[in-house]
Amino acid sequence: MKFQKKSAIFITIIFSLISLGSCRTKKLPQKELKIVCQNGTEFTVKAEIAEKTEDRNYGYMNRKVIPEGTGMLFVFERDQILSFWMKNTPHPLSIAYIDSKGKIRDIFDMKPYSLSSIVSTVNVRYALEVPQGWYKKNGIAVGDTVLINK
Repeated sequence: MKFQKKSAIFITIIFSLISLGSCRTKKLPQKELKIVCQNGTEFTVKAEIAEKTEDRNYGYMNRKVIPEGTGMLFVFERDQILSFWMKNTPHPLSIAYIDSKGKIRDIFDMKPYSLSSIVSTVNVRYALEVPQGWYKKNGIAVGDTVLINK
C-alpha cells in the first residue's frame, strides 16, 4: 500500500511539472506594431510583448512554429547594449535592435539552438524577433522606424 501511495504522489508531481512547463509555451499579451520604412512603405507585425524579466529570458524557446507576420517585442527599462542567443530555440529568427525613439539600429539573422551572442552595436531599448528573412523579404532595413506606444 505504501508503494502505491508513493507512486501516486510521484505521478502527481510529474504531471504538475509537465503542466508548469507547458505554461511557458503560453503566448504573451499581443500588440500590433507598425513599421514605417524610409520610403514610406508600412508593414504591421502582430507581436507578443515580453516586458517581465522571466518572459524576456524565455522568449521563443521551444517554439517550433512562428507564423509569418508575427514576432516578439522585448521591452527593456533603459537603453543598453543588448545581447541575445538562440538557446533551446528551434525556429530560425531575425532580430532587429531598436532604440528608444523606435529607430531600427541593427538587424541580424540567428541560427536555431546557437549559443553565440548576437550583440547590438549601440545602446537600444527594444529587440523585435521575427521569422528569419521576414525583414529582408519586406524590405525593412536599418534606419526604418517601429512605432512603439507604451
